[in-house]
Amino acid sequence: MEWRPWSGAGGDGWVGERAQASGDTLRNPGEKREKSKLLSDVCARLWFTYRRKFSPIGGTGPSSDTGWGCMLRCGQMMLAQALICKHLGRDWCWEKNQEQPEEYHQILKCFLDRKDCCYSIHQMAQMGVGEGKSIGEWFGPNTVAQVLKKLALFDEWNSLAVYVSMDNTVVIEDIKKMCHMCPPNLTHDSSSSSWNGVSWNTDCSGHASGWRPLLLIVPLRLGINQINPVYVDAFKECFKMPHSLGALGGKPNSAYYFIGFLGDELIYLDPHTTQTFVDSEENGTVDDQSFHCQQSPHRMKILNLDPSVALGFFCKEEEDFDNWCGLVQKEILKPQSLQMFELVQKHPAHWPPFIPPTKPEVTTTGAELIESTNNLFELEEDFEILSM
Repeated sequence: MEWRPWSGAGGDGWVGERAQASGDTLRNPGEKREKSKLLSDVCARLWFTYRRKFSPIGGTGPSSDTGWGCMLRCGQMMLAQALICKHLGRDWCWEKNQEQPEEYHQILKCFLDRKDCCYSIHQMAQMGVGEGKSIGEWFGPNTVAQVLKKLALFDEWNSLAVYVSMDNTVVIEDIKKMCHMCPPNLTHDSSSSSWNGVSWNTDCSGHASGWRPLLLIVPLRLGINQINPVYVDAFKECFKMPHSLGALGGKPNSAYYFIGFLGDELIYLDPHTTQTFVDSEENGTVDDQSFHCQQSPHRMKILNLDPSVALGFFCKEEEDFDNWCGLVQKEILKPQSLQMFELVQKHPAHWPPFIPPTKPEVTTTGAELIESTNNLFELEEDFEILSM
C-alpha cells in the first residue's frame, strides 16, 4: 500500500491536497513516521465543533449549537482551510504552544462565536434565514455553500470570489468574469466598467495578478438514498487534486468534513464535540488549543456516505484554476463514464444572465447587517438536504 499525505497517490492512498508540492511519498502505513505525518496534517487544519455559552444568536436565540450546527461547523472548516492556503500556504503546519503568524490569528478570529465575526455561527445561522432556514434548524451542504457565498461579500480582508455551481454545472466563463472583477469598495483604481447597472473594477488593486482568489464549491447528489458506486472513483480523484479543500457531507443529520481517503474509507474531522466558547485575548491572539484536533482522525466507508455532498476547491491564481479545469477534464470527465458534474466553457444560453454577487447597500456591520436577509437576497433552490 502506498500512502502520500496530500498528494496524487494512486490506489490505496491517504490522499488530500496539502503536500502536493513536496511529493513526499511514504511506505508501510504502520510506520511511526507515517502516523506522525498524518496526525500533523490533520492537526494543522482549523477544527470547529459545537460550542456552548456564547452570546445568544440574534440576542434571544440559542447560546449553543449542539445538535443542529454540525454542517455550519463543517462549512467553517472548509472555508478556514481556503484562507490558510491563501495567507499561509499549503505547506503551513500548526505546532502546539508555538507562536503563530499574525495572519493565522486573524483567520481564526473570523470564525469566533461572536456576532461581529464575519463567519461566526451567529452570522451563518442568521444568513440561513434568507435560505429558508430557521435559527437552530439543521442545514444541508448546499445551504451552507450559499451562506458562505453571501457572507464572503462582507469580508473585505480576504476578498474571496465564492462560486457555487448550479445544476451540477461549473461554468468557466462565469468564474473568470467573477474573479477578474472587483467590487468598487475593494479598490481605489479609477479604471472601472459598468455592467448590468453595477460598476466593477476590471484591474483588481491588491491582487497583483488581477485575479481574486477563488473558493469553488460544487454541491452534488451522487445517488438517491445512497452513493451510486459508479461515482466512487471520480469522487476519490477529487481529493487528489492540489486544489482540493475536501468535501462536506455525512450521514442523516450528522455532518462531517472529509479531508482525504484511505482505500475505500474517507477520513474526516468530526464537529460533534461540545466545547466552551473561546474569545480572543486582550493582545489580539486566541487560545487556539481547542481549535485543532490532536487525535487520530475518524474514518467511514465511502458507500456509507449520504449522497448529498459539496466538493470544495481553492484556486489562488488564474493558473491554478486553469490547471484545475485540465485535471477535471482528464480525471473526472472521462468518456463513457457517468459524470459527477459538468464543466462547460460558456454560460448556457437557456440560463438567466450571470450576475456576479455584490455586497448589499447597508450602513451597519456585524450581525445587524443580515437580520433582514429576505430583503437582501433572492431565495435559492435548496435541493440537497441530507435525508431525515
